Amino acid sequence: AEPRRIAARAAARRMAWLLGEQAGGRVGFTVRGERVVGPDTVVEVVTTGVLLQRLQRDQELAGVDVVMLDECHERHLDADTVAAFLLDVRAALRPELRLVAASATTDAEGWARLLGDAPVVEAHGVSHPVETVWAPPVRPVRPPHGMRVDPALLTHVASVVRRALAERTGDVLCFLPGVGEITRVAGQLAGLDVEVLQVHGRAPAAVQDAVLAGSAGRRVVLATSVAESSLTVPGVRVVVDAGLAR
Repeated sequence: AEPRRIAARAAARRMAWLLGEQAGGRVGFTVRGERVVGPDTVVEVVTTGVLLQRLQRDQELAGVDVVMLDECHERHLDADTVAAFLLDVRAALRPELRLVAASATTDAEGWARLLGDAPVVEAHGVSHPVETVWAPPVRPVRPPHGMRVDPALLTHVASVVRRALAERTGDVLCFLPGVGEITRVAGQLAGLDVEVLQVHGRAPAAVQDAVLAGSAGRRVVLATSVAESSLTVPGVRVVVDAGLAR
């Protein structure tokens, strides 16, 4: 189970690609409004919301032998409810059900105890050098008030993106707190000779696919926290963080 639709679709397609297949063969996915599975599907990637609905309909999870909870450090209500539900199901109905909790940043020992002294498996990745550049606004900006972000801050973010494009190579990934801020910054970047993509939970599936497919030209990807974890956007060499999240 993945916390977001874009991550569920991307994970399924990646696993299918590694098997030399399209999604819907041995690996499929189900998210809100879209289901791509077939008679040969043995791995189904779903969002935590879909899994929660399935547990409400079928508490025994008939036909399921293993449930993996990815990004388990993201303590969303759906994810926590699913974890509690699964522990109850295993204790009362399905003692043979295997549960796996996966994350790059979570408290592994805590989850191991929660799952019944489960073994901890570490997958070591490769770290790359990262340069941090502090680029504060020249003039003071008002702190966020409610859901409102000072337009001066968004103008500054757009200028930092333009600077990154001028001084660095590769694509730019910019994190913003919401759809409104993404739309306004995209408008300020409209005159640039780059592709500007807007990624958020309500973005069309075609846009999400385009972000993960890569491109021959340079791109600016404006995203909410949906792209902070679970996803690797190809081609990105610079990340601009507005420092705000909802």
